Amino acid sequence: MLPLIDRAKSSMPCPGLRDLPAPPAGKVGWPWTEDISSPDSTKSGCAWPRITIVTPSFNQGCFLEETIRSVLLQGYPNLEYILMDGGSGDNSVEIIKKYAEWLSYWTSEPDGGQSAAINRGLKLGTGFFAGWINSDDLLHRDALLSQVSRYGLSEKTIYAGICTYVNSAGARQSAHQGRVHSLEDLARIRSVWRSGGQIVQPEVLFPRQLFIDVGGLDPGNHRTMDYELWGKFLLAGATFQYTDIQFAMFREHEQQKTHDMLRQTRSLIDSAKLVVSRANFSDVKKNALLSDLDVYLCEYEQHHWLASGRLSRLGLPRELVVNLRRLGEWLQKRRPIRPV
Repeated sequence: MLPLIDRAKSSMPCPGLRDLPAPPAGKVGWPWTEDISSPDSTKSGCAWPRITIVTPSFNQGCFLEETIRSVLLQGYPNLEYILMDGGSGDNSVEIIKKYAEWLSYWTSEPDGGQSAAINRGLKLGTGFFAGWINSDDLLHRDALLSQVSRYGLSEKTIYAGICTYVNSAGARQSAHQGRVHSLEDLARIRSVWRSGGQIVQPEVLFPRQLFIDVGGLDPGNHRTMDYELWGKFLLAGATFQYTDIQFAMFREHEQQKTHDMLRQTRSLIDSAKLVVSRANFSDVKKNALLSDLDVYLCEYEQHHWLASGRLSRLGLPRELVVNLRRLGEWLQKRRPIRPV
């Protein structure tokens, strides 16, 4: 049985910049030195539906504090923030404890991975709408206030704002907005998803009960669980509404799982096939979509192989290239180290 959130602490007062711990030396801008905006004073507290945000975390202390501050400094009057740490061995718990009084719930213990942690956090939550922000990503300033005051929150509607890609240092690289509107759009990896139409996970808010009703995330899917979830939402009759709100920042760095594009692509194709198999497509359309997915994966794997080195580009048999590379690695390890 899951532990219960203390309902007296479930929705926390909005902390301001002066309430939170001082930022580390040299940190400026959002969310370090920029303060919150104030919600419209003419609205009563009950006009702001509760939003639950979950952050799964494991050994990302170098980014975690920035993530936490970007959520707490939203200034949203009915925010429930839950942090699920998987038993980190770095300084993550130390950081979490600095902000514990503003968290609705937090834990640090071994879990079943990212998907399992998010599932548990959202089941613990009590919000009408919800989302998750990974421990290396951020919310834009005023994201939640802008969403609710300008667009509201409607059942069976998934809201997707604009996501900014940032590098490991937080410098902004580019902006993105998805264009998936149907199961067929979602399944078209070549022409929609990988052609700029993908839905970037932190830019999304969804009905929390719908998440639970469709079964949440697949705990066994550690790479494309968000893609699979969008499919579950569409299968359940939900619609995607795209807004012009600067909502979230997705951080790109070498340590993230998505950096391994070959494994990411294989997982994506597996998830896409699962979505197609569950959809109410005609046999003709289903077979065409599945065939296109197989062809795309074959082409991607071939491109990845040719780009992996000079020997593969020469067209030598794959087994020979692999053995030559292993031999080279073995010889490199046995090479004596010359004294300086």
